[in-house]
Amino acid sequence: MQLALERAEEFARMPLAYLRQEYPNHIMHLLNDESDVLSPRAMHPVFYGCYDWHSAVHGFWLLLRCLRKYPSLVVADEISVLFDEHFTSELMERETDYFRAPNRTHFERPYGFGWLLALDQELRMSFHPRAPQWQAAMTPLTAKIRRLLLDYLVKLSYPIRVGTHFNTAFALALSLDYARHINDAELETAIVEWSQQHYGKDTDYPARYEPGGDEFISGALTEALLMSKVLSPDTFATWFDGYLPRIAEVSQLMHPAHVSDPTDPKVAHLDGLNLSRAWCMKTVLRHLPAGHAARSAIEAAIQRHIAASIDQVVGSHYSGGHWLASFAMLALED
Repeated sequence: MQLALERAEEFARMPLAYLRQEYPNHIMHLLNDESDVLSPRAMHPVFYGCYDWHSAVHGFWLLLRCLRKYPSLVVADEISVLFDEHFTSELMERETDYFRAPNRTHFERPYGFGWLLALDQELRMSFHPRAPQWQAAMTPLTAKIRRLLLDYLVKLSYPIRVGTHFNTAFALALSLDYARHINDAELETAIVEWSQQHYGKDTDYPARYEPGGDEFISGALTEALLMSKVLSPDTFATWFDGYLPRIAEVSQLMHPAHVSDPTDPKVAHLDGLNLSRAWCMKTVLRHLPAGHAARSAIEAAIQRHIAASIDQVVGSHYSGGHWLASFAMLALED
């Protein structure tokens, strides 16, 4: 299923509205003293909208991805104006200062780290004439996040497998794509070696326990996504067969989650789960042999998951609307 121009236009209009919307705002903020009692925009002059910091980051990513895939978007000029407003050296330096303050090295780690690096990659891939200028403005922040991620991998003794923001594999998958795109051998090696050490021997993953009630990614499939990027095709197929040996029989994984209340910020995560599962399964299929026994089951599962949640993206309650389009973009791309 491909993303059509009309749908891309609809997706882009969501962050265009929400990236300037400061409230409601879910602040994850450590106070060092009373001077740190600040508004979201005072703390984050670039990434203050879209309900929370990481959603603002991938909201900008979504706009760039839509513009790169569909340069004839009606809202192309609006996207340019938004980036010109926000992606300045002064504002990005203030964003970087937030991470330089005491006790803030763990802010948005690792989910926001992965999305920030993905945003930098998308800026580098953009055909927009001012994209190099925007990317250059973000360079101090990107460099800081890259360093923090490398330092984190040194101290992270165990993977975090939850289906929410703290999941290790999700952030590493995005970060690995970035490292390879810019030929960052140090970061690529660190991610590959860490992933092989901590995921390489995993077998018989208990996917039947998914999903959790507030998950927006699958612990099982996100790890498979990462390992499909880390291992060679032959090695990955062998690993995958040991990791999810009877995937077609795991109905909890092969069928989409039910969203009982899309206005609840946590329950609405499950629409994202359905879309991110589809993205993961598509990527996994590209790394499995053509005759793999589970291929047809996975292909059917992809379509079920997309159908369950794609119509909930545009026009959805702000609980999901501030972020779901980014995951829909991933799910629909071939």
